[in-house]
Amino acid sequence: MSGNTGDGAQVGTDTGRDPADAAADDAQAADAAGQAAGGEGSAIPELVIISGMSGAGRSTAAKCLEDLGWFVVDNLPPALIPTMVDLGARSQGNVAKIAVVVDVRGRRFFDNLRESLADLDARNVTRRIVFLEASDDALVRRFESVRRPHPLQGDGRIVDGIAAERDLLRELRGDADLVIDTSSLNVHELRAKLDAQFAGEEEPELRATVMSFGYKYGLPVDADLVVDCRFLPNPHWVPALRPYTGLNEEVAQYVFNQPGAKEFLDRYAELLQLVAAGYRREGKRYATIAVGCTGGKHRSVAMSERLARRLAAEGVETVVVHRDMGRE
Repeated sequence: MSGNTGDGAQVGTDTGRDPADAAADDAQAADAAGQAAGGEGSAIPELVIISGMSGAGRSTAAKCLEDLGWFVVDNLPPALIPTMVDLGARSQGNVAKIAVVVDVRGRRFFDNLRESLADLDARNVTRRIVFLEASDDALVRRFESVRRPHPLQGDGRIVDGIAAERDLLRELRGDADLVIDTSSLNVHELRAKLDAQFAGEEEPELRATVMSFGYKYGLPVDADLVVDCRFLPNPHWVPALRPYTGLNEEVAQYVFNQPGAKEFLDRYAELLQLVAAGYRREGKRYATIAVGCTGGKHRSVAMSERLARRLAAEGVETVVVHRDMGRE
């Protein structure tokens, strides 16, 4: 898969360097920054924890945040995360944003992650978890393309390692603030998604991705909410509309002139107001809303566009993605 978001030539790579030694070096670098600032400060840095499936793009995500000015530590043992936050606080703003990559290469430390997260929460540290996901087929292709074994496959097959990793990371995925499915993304598309989430100077209360999709291509694995537009007549069966997409005004008018379409949009938008308020109270900053129809070309596209406008008008920073448009 050319230009995919797998960890590329670094997938499964063992540099021969002990993770604890690497973590200590990074910690010393942060400490030096604090000393250079001339003393200890009290500003607690923001924290992003990057995790997910091996081969799903963690290295790309880390490089993207580094380019955006984050202090990035790769493969840090989870027990040392609070220490990194403390060192960042001593830097008097020189290390204001820390991104930590946690993966199964540090699996002997992985059990400490829950304890570290509880410690951070008790200290009111602003922290977010970004989880990189991909389908089994995409991960197998990426590992085979670089001729590297999966870190957990042992004497088994790549799919065995993937299954073991999914089981290990299941709870962390459930706690993630942002889940990104990179199965069909290339490196540039993944970077664009992360730029959209982290490049802003001011953090909005809530960001939403409204994604149209086709059920015949499968459900989006990174969706927080899924809604079905297949109850509406399909423009595919109207010869004059078939070549076009839901971005076409004639197609959109056809969709919203159907009984129940406008009422559906109104009521679902009201429901999302309730959900968005709950997300804000719980500190959840990201939501992916998937809108589906049969092929992801007409109804779901038109509905996604209108729904995104509603959300934007209510102060939610919204991005629209049409996953399957153009696949037919």
